[in-house]
Amino acid sequence: MNPKQRIALAVGMFLLLGALAGLGWWYHSGQAAPGRAAGTLTVDVTSPNDLGPGTLREALFIVAAATGKANVLIKTKSITLKTGLPPLMNLHGVRIIGESPGVEIDAQGLADAPVFDVTGDNTSLEGLVLRNCRAAAILLRAAHFHLQSSTIESCDVGVEVAESASSVLLERNRFANDRVGVRFTAPNRDTVVAGNSFIQDKVAGLWAVRGDAGPRGNASARGGGTITVRDNHFNGDGSGVVAGNVAILVERNDFANAPNGAVHLVGSGAVIRGNHIGGEAPMGIIAENARDAIIDGNELEHLTAYAIMVRGSANALLRANRVHNCGYGIAFVLGDPAHPSTAVENTIIEPKFNGIDVIGDSPILRRNQVLQPHLFALHVVDFQQPGAQNVRSQPFLEGNNFRADALQVDNAPVPATARPQ
Repeated sequence: MNPKQRIALAVGMFLLLGALAGLGWWYHSGQAAPGRAAGTLTVDVTSPNDLGPGTLREALFIVAAATGKANVLIKTKSITLKTGLPPLMNLHGVRIIGESPGVEIDAQGLADAPVFDVTGDNTSLEGLVLRNCRAAAILLRAAHFHLQSSTIESCDVGVEVAESASSVLLERNRFANDRVGVRFTAPNRDTVVAGNSFIQDKVAGLWAVRGDAGPRGNASARGGGTITVRDNHFNGDGSGVVAGNVAILVERNDFANAPNGAVHLVGSGAVIRGNHIGGEAPMGIIAENARDAIIDGNELEHLTAYAIMVRGSANALLRANRVHNCGYGIAFVLGDPAHPSTAVENTIIEPKFNGIDVIGDSPILRRNQVLQPHLFALHVVDFQQPGAQNVRSQPFLEGNNFRADALQVDNAPVPATARPQ
C-alpha cells in the first residue's frame, strides 16, 4: 500500500469514528426523560415506614450525597414518621414529588422537629399532604424554594420562612387548621405567595412580623425585599394577614369571616391593594401604630363594625376604597397630628351607623362620598381619657360629598371598637 493509500485509509477511519461518536451522543440524548437533564438521579420511595430500605429517610440520604440534580418520587400513598428526617439538601437541587397527588406524611410522632428542614438551595416540593406537625411542617433556610399543589393541615406552622431564605414561591397550596399557615420573620427577597387557600388557621393565615422596623424605620432596609401576597383565598382564619415592620404587598386576595380582622398592620412597609373583604366578621383592615401604609382600591362589605380603622398611625393613605353595608365605614383614631393620614376618593354606601368617624385625630379628607348613612356621614369627636389632656379632632375637609344634616361634631360617646386597647 503506497503512502497516499495509507493516508486515505487513516482519514476514512477518523471520519467513521467521528460518525459513530455522534450517533452515540444522539441515542443517549434521546433516552433522557422529557424536561429532565441527562444524568439526573431519581430515587423512588416505596415504603411507608420511618426506617429501612425504600423509605423517605433513605432517599434523603441518597440525594444529599448525589453529584448532580436529584428527584425523589414518592410512590407509596402514606408515610408515618417517628423521628426527625435529615436536612433536605443537594448542592445541585432536589425535587420531591408525590407521584399520586395527595401523598400523606403524618408527623404526629415527631416531637419538635420540622418534617422538612430545607437547608439546600433549589428545592421543590409538590403534591404532598403534611399533617399533625407539632412544630413547622417546613422550615425554610435556603434560596430558590418552590412549594406547589400541596396541603399542610393541623400543624403548628405550615411554612416557617427564616430571614436567610430568598426567592421563595408558594403557589396553589392549601393551609388548613394550622396555628399559622405561613410565617415570615423578615422581608425576604423575590418572595411570592400566590393562589393558595388559607382555611381556619387559628392565629393567622399569613404572619409577617419583625420585632423592629430596621434602620430609620425602613421595613425593607438591610437588603430586604418585598413579600408579595396575591390571588389567595382566606376563610375563617383568626386574622387573614398580620404584617408588622415587613415590606409587604397584599393584592387581589379574597378574605372572609376573619374574627380578628382580615388584615392587621403594625409598623411600616405595607401596601394593601385591590382585595375583597367580606363575611360577618367585625373588622376589615386595621392599621394600628402603622406608618406610611397604603390602603388602595379595596372592596369591603357586610362587616359588623368598621371596614377600615386607622389608629395611632401616621401618613396612612386610604384611596379609592369601596365600602358598603358595613356597621361603620372608616375610623381615624388618635393619629399623629404632625404626620396626618389621608382619605381620598373613597365611597361608603349605606353604613348601618356612621360613614366616617374621627376621634382625637386630624386626618385630611378629600373627595370622599358617604351615601345613605343610617346615622352620620361624618362624626367628629374629641377624645377625653380620664385624668389626661383632651385630644382635639380637627380634620381637614375638601370636596367631600356629605349631606349637611348628616354631619356632627360633638363629644358623643366613643364606640367601643374605636377605643385604644
